[in-house]
Formats: sequence, structure tokens, C-alpha cells
Amino acid sequence: MSLITVRAAAERLGVSYSALKQWIYKGTIRTVRTGGGHYRISDGEIDRLLATQGKVAVGRPSRRKRVHKAMLVAISGRNQLRGIVEEVRADGLLAQVRLRIGDQRLTAVITRDAVDELKLRRGEEALAIIKSTEVMIAKDSAI
Repeated sequence: MSLITVRAAAERLGVSYSALKQWIYKGTIRTVRTGGGHYRISDGEIDRLLATQGKVAVGRPSRRKRVHKAMLVAISGRNQLRGIVEEVRADGLLAQVRLRIGDQRLTAVITRDAVDELKLRRGEEALAIIKSTEVMIAKDSAI
């Protein structure tokens, strides 16, 4: 479990430091206190808050701006879960992809070609699209 400072958590959540401190005082957000009395917030708690806001967890902001052409325009599947790629294991024709969605984990088995085409890498954002008994993985290339 990785713990981060209140200031870093506020930046990831897109809120002010003082607003996040108020959430802590009200008990809206789960924290850990250090021996010195400082608050620390877990990555899982940040992901949970982002999921309740309909946002996706992001890592530290990059200094380089990336420009991508969007691949995924629209899809008819409505059961979409945004998450972060936690693990990609490829063996032969198949690959296992594990997404972290809030404090939950979702695992899908897809073709290795799909992993290569989507360029799925650990730490990147991806969508799990659930249709009946199937789970598909998609990646928005604009990120």
C-alpha cells in the first residue's frame, strides 16, 4: 500500500489542498496518521474517490505533452469500467490483463495481438467493456 501526502493527493484529485484537508476533518476520506501527526492517503483511497466522481486515477503529471490521435470514437457497450493496467502477462496466443478499478481488480484474457495493437502497458489507463459473458479491453489513445 503506497501512501502519499495530502498535497500530492489533492493534485491527483484535482482539488485544492484546503478542500482535501476539510474532507479529512469531516471523515469523508480515509487517512493514516504518521508518528509526527501528518496525514497520508493511500493510492486505493484516491482511486475510490476518483471512481465516485467518475474520473480515472492518474499518476504524476508528465512534463512532456503527448499528442495522440483518438482511436475509440464510440462503442455500443454501456458497461464500461475505467481503470489502470496493473499487469499484462502474455504467453503464446493469449494474454492476461489485470486492471485496477478503484480498490477492485478485474482480470481479462484477450489475444496477444490485441495487447500488442492496443500497446497495453502497466500504469496506463484502459477501459474494461463488459458484454454478457465477455470482457473486452479498450484503450483511449488520447491519453
